[in-house]
Amino acid sequence: MKVTTASVAAMAAGAIAAPSNTTPREATKAQAACASAVSLDAKSNVFSKYTLHANTFFKSEVAKAVEAITDSSLKTSASKVGDVGSFLWLDSIANIAKFDDAVADVPCENILGLVIYDLPGRDCAAKASNGELKYNELPRYKSEYIDPIVAKIKANPNTAFALLIEPDSLPNLVTNADLSTCQESKTAYEEGVAYAFKSLNLPNVVMYVDAGHGGWLGWDANLKPGAEELSKVYKAAGSPSQVRGYATNIAGWNSWDEEPGEFSDASDAKYNSCQNEKTYVTKFSAALSTAGFPNHAIVDTGRNAVTGLREEWGDWCNVNGAGFGVRPTATTGLELADAFIWGKPGGESDGTSDEGATRYDSYCGKPDAYKPSPEAGEWNQAYFEMLLKNAKPAF
Repeated sequence: MKVTTASVAAMAAGAIAAPSNTTPREATKAQAACASAVSLDAKSNVFSKYTLHANTFFKSEVAKAVEAITDSSLKTSASKVGDVGSFLWLDSIANIAKFDDAVADVPCENILGLVIYDLPGRDCAAKASNGELKYNELPRYKSEYIDPIVAKIKANPNTAFALLIEPDSLPNLVTNADLSTCQESKTAYEEGVAYAFKSLNLPNVVMYVDAGHGGWLGWDANLKPGAEELSKVYKAAGSPSQVRGYATNIAGWNSWDEEPGEFSDASDAKYNSCQNEKTYVTKFSAALSTAGFPNHAIVDTGRNAVTGLREEWGDWCNVNGAGFGVRPTATTGLELADAFIWGKPGGESDGTSDEGATRYDSYCGKPDAYKPSPEAGEWNQAYFEMLLKNAKPAF
């Protein structure tokens, strides 16, 4: 396995599967936003004050899953999953419509997590979660995607928002520069993320940009260029005040603090000192500080309860045997890590295992991937039940 170029990152890339178009149940409007406008201090950890909101869309998916379970004890456990705070994916222009129902029941003590995820040429190193916009459609990204989201957030000044900006994007530019698809997308990625930073720099918003994980930008040779890439885009946007830092392990499987580390005995382990996400956050934050980028992190623990399942770092698709991990909390034990969050909605597929499908990615057919699995974002009932049974801590 190479340590700095496409073979490492191509495996790591593509881990992000766009959630489905689930229609929510009627939002509970009894709960209210704050009585006055929210102003978030991005120099502090907002998750120490606000609780990540359990959004209506994941609640709806879980409620349907519960109805399909026949085991009474499992049914009881499953019903609790929908109450876990998680991020809502605005993964297409059409799905911006999810915003209105999601914001309707956010109480003042909660923060609504939104994933901004629709760059032109999205996921340039993978097939399973390619987006709707072509690499040369940056004007559409700005006017039809980012601008409407900005308008909706401005229309809800009394609600707090945590935004996770464009999973997989900038890490792909660091390690997959030899792929023509990523070369084509480079301008749109950098200008698009900068536009998102600048446009979404609103008082009631805190932003974190995706930075892969320890098995991706955590390789020793990738830490410095990874930090410089994030900083380059941040500075191009005018160093927006509401950017707090970065996100790691989104839709990922890496342990927070396993020692000596899941792949510590691999032949190339000497090239990667970031054998868990805690080490990665520590080392990457130091590199970011040097590069001039805000260096606090949020870490996805939604599906990382079980380790030792993957053959390689980059095996990203529907890992078999996985379990729900630690629930969202600001108690991480590391000052640089603002919170553990649930980024990927557990139960939604990372990609199809159907080799004949147009968006089939070979990583979804690997021996350590769960089969059968539907298209990216579609619900997989059996996988959800597996995550539940393997959850640590248990529900």
